[in-house]
Amino acid sequence: MPTEISRGLERVKKYKGDIIRIRRDLHMYPELGNEEFRTSKVVSEVLEGLGLKVERGIAGTGVVGLLEGGSSEKTIALRADMDALPIQDRKEAAYSSRVEGKMHACGHDAHTAMLLGAAMVLAEMKDRLCGNVKFIFQPAEENTGGAARMIEAGIMENPHVDAIFGLHVSPELEVGTVGIRYGTANACSDDVRIEVLGSSAHGAQPHKGVDAIVIASQVINALQQIISRKIDPLEPATLTIGTIMGGTQSNIIADRVKMTGTIRTLDSATRERIKKSIEGITASVSRAMGGQHRVIVEPGYPLLINDSSMTDLVKKAAGRIVGEGVIEIGKPRLGVEDFAYYLQRAPGSFWRLGTGNEEKGIKCIAHSPCFDIDEDALCIGTAVHVQTVLDYLG
Repeated sequence: MPTEISRGLERVKKYKGDIIRIRRDLHMYPELGNEEFRTSKVVSEVLEGLGLKVERGIAGTGVVGLLEGGSSEKTIALRADMDALPIQDRKEAAYSSRVEGKMHACGHDAHTAMLLGAAMVLAEMKDRLCGNVKFIFQPAEENTGGAARMIEAGIMENPHVDAIFGLHVSPELEVGTVGIRYGTANACSDDVRIEVLGSSAHGAQPHKGVDAIVIASQVINALQQIISRKIDPLEPATLTIGTIMGGTQSNIIADRVKMTGTIRTLDSATRERIKKSIEGITASVSRAMGGQHRVIVEPGYPLLINDSSMTDLVKKAAGRIVGEGVIEIGKPRLGVEDFAYYLQRAPGSFWRLGTGNEEKGIKCIAHSPCFDIDEDALCIGTAVHVQTVLDYLG
């Protein structure tokens, strides 16, 4: 007799070939955020073939499939992101990216394939489901917060979503494991734009101008002291200046420098303190050196906070699939994830799927040109999706 754990996986394994085929196809033809036209076509055709109600073109390229079950009014949603990254694929594999300068270096191809696999399994069980399942395929997680635009388009209604779940592949976790996190799991972010204004002069007569590049360099150095001297060292936070652009020629004093950066925090008070400090430091340094400044801080993604009862549900469902392979992640990440927007509208949980395998040489971190996953994880992730739905809908 099969065990409860193996029975859950066996239900999915008959679709293993389809799930791997879809994942490899998407991996070979990656599309950046808001450009997922081919990907959404693949997704829509699979969902329509399963008899689901399908809505295309949401927030540009988003797709939602609705599987209507029994008479219960409950609706559970599962979400996958579809976009790739502007990275050149450097690994040697038959399914390496065939698109120059674009790659699924964060596993969104796997997320999409697993969610389609879950739709295949659950469509077979339609008559046994005491509720509805929404399959959300979202564009632009990496760059423009596609989740917020999907929500604005109304995907959390008609029918109303009562709970929502998502996953992310994690090469730092071994295949066969599932990582869960109670409470705050991912940081919030703010985008920083700084402009330093000076006045131009000949490089041979610097005293006749105000060098915006020199001011900018002092601003950057001073900003580093915010984290080290103004924030509680036990409170996780980062401030990164990622770009700096200024000057037109080697012998001309630059009159303007533009910088962009990001703030990552896990606490709202810390977030506000950093924002105020950026304005104050930039103003003081610029003024002291004879220049002017502009600072714009735009809110990015919110904190991702998992609901405790929904995380309990995932823990139980994952335990049925991987047994003792369920790991409680001890610390939140300073990386952001726009699944947080969904969790502001409905209780849910965002969990991690182990996809690393040292023996197979699969260990590259996400967003690297050698990134890959152990495809044995695909059935596990799909099975946890399915079991979560079955447990929620009773």
